[in-house]
Amino acid sequence: MPESFALLIIVIIAAVGFGVVNGFNDAANAVAASIGSRALSVRDAFVIAVFSNMAGTAMGLEVARTIGKGILIPEAISYLTVIAGLATVIIWGTIATRLGLPVSITHSFIAGLAGAGVAVAGSGAVMWGVMQRIGLGVVIAPTLGFIAGFALIVILLWIFRRSAPAKMRIVFSRLQIFTTAFLAYSHGKNDGQMPIGVITMALVIHTGQSDLWNNIPWWVIGLSAVAISLGTAIGGWRVIRTVGLKITSLQPIHGFAADAAAAMIIELASNLGIPVSTTHCATTAIIGIGVTKRLSAVRWGITRDIVLAWVLTFPACGILGWGIASILKIFL
Repeated sequence: MPESFALLIIVIIAAVGFGVVNGFNDAANAVAASIGSRALSVRDAFVIAVFSNMAGTAMGLEVARTIGKGILIPEAISYLTVIAGLATVIIWGTIATRLGLPVSITHSFIAGLAGAGVAVAGSGAVMWGVMQRIGLGVVIAPTLGFIAGFALIVILLWIFRRSAPAKMRIVFSRLQIFTTAFLAYSHGKNDGQMPIGVITMALVIHTGQSDLWNNIPWWVIGLSAVAISLGTAIGGWRVIRTVGLKITSLQPIHGFAADAAAAMIIELASNLGIPVSTTHCATTAIIGIGVTKRLSAVRWGITRDIVLAWVLTFPACGILGWGIASILKIFL
């Protein structure tokens, strides 16, 4: 029992680290458009994002249950696989953030956990039906983000085609307060559920009480909300510059459309219990908006590097999770 309790504490600490990494990479997307369009000051954008992320994390637990119960079969869920998955996402997320690449922290953990499960119990450890649904989300969510961003900005520009540019800047700068909050809230409700699912998974392992999934302790939700909000407050500046400034130039109306489009898609996925990437939705919405100006308005070299990082996330994190779990098997 003492050894089990020590491993539980390690998992909780690592889950907090997971939440912080999520905050300064994935959650950076929630403020990138508003900062990139200069609609909000850096301070105001982060204050809005921190509190909205925290609120979203505490609302709805469908994604947390998918992460905690839907990736591996119960027999493969152990401290070893959880720790390996957490170590994977912390390593991959930190590297990506240092390089200024927005990646899916959600998918990094899922791939790392699946790889760890294979190392421990073979390919039968992974619930491939759920993984297939998540894989479809990897394709569908960015596609919808692009389409929604493209369509929304076209509609807005047509509606306000006779409005003075100066007036539009003022109006949409104010409206971005709400879309920034909405995107940060939706991020917390989806990606913010990851640490909740991980900690609850560890508690189920420690106590043997599977009914904890129906009554997740309040302190788990609160701790996870604080972790991801702390990561957001620290800020992933390299990621913000990439998404908000380097992909294409943004005006407040563009930032409003990008945030609104991405948030609606993430909110829908959260209600369905499907883990999707804020990174994928927010980035492709911005690309879709850039294309409406002209193809050359998008910096395709930057876009190529981002998409390559997305593609590499699953195999790289799967291999990393497998390798870490294989090493941990020697000691645990």
